[in-house]
Amino acid sequence: MAFGLGTGSAHAQASAFEVTRSDAEWRRLLTPEQYAVLRKAGTERAGSSPLDREKRTGTFCCAGCDLPLFSSATKYDSGTGWPSFRQPLDKAIATRQETGFLFMAQTEVHCRRCGGHLGHVFKDGPKPTGLRYCMNGVAMTFKPGASPS
Repeated sequence: MAFGLGTGSAHAQASAFEVTRSDAEWRRLLTPEQYAVLRKAGTERAGSSPLDREKRTGTFCCAGCDLPLFSSATKYDSGTGWPSFRQPLDKAIATRQETGFLFMAQTEVHCRRCGGHLGHVFKDGPKPTGLRYCMNGVAMTFKPGASPS
């Protein structure tokens, strides 16, 4: 998998989160790909995540702390190559403005419990929210079964 590094992430202020670990602990707990995305704000290569093609009923959780993030009921195929959702579960994520590629402002999405970088949210999604939560599949796990709404 190819990863690009972002400009940083909210995980830099680790003390602000319920789940905090040292860098060495994160490296032990996560795969190299998960670490690159969740802790260093990397981006997985488009089309590389099996979660983009996941169609079962269930819940998408943070790969860093297992917090439920998205219900499969809000997932849709955006055609971008990344798992996309219309909305997160209540109190699952936090966002912050960041300066991205070519100094363009974008909104980063991170896990509200551990601060792990998940992806970005864009204003080009379907109704009813009009939002597209474009997530890195490697930053999440999938739990099949009934999903929270």
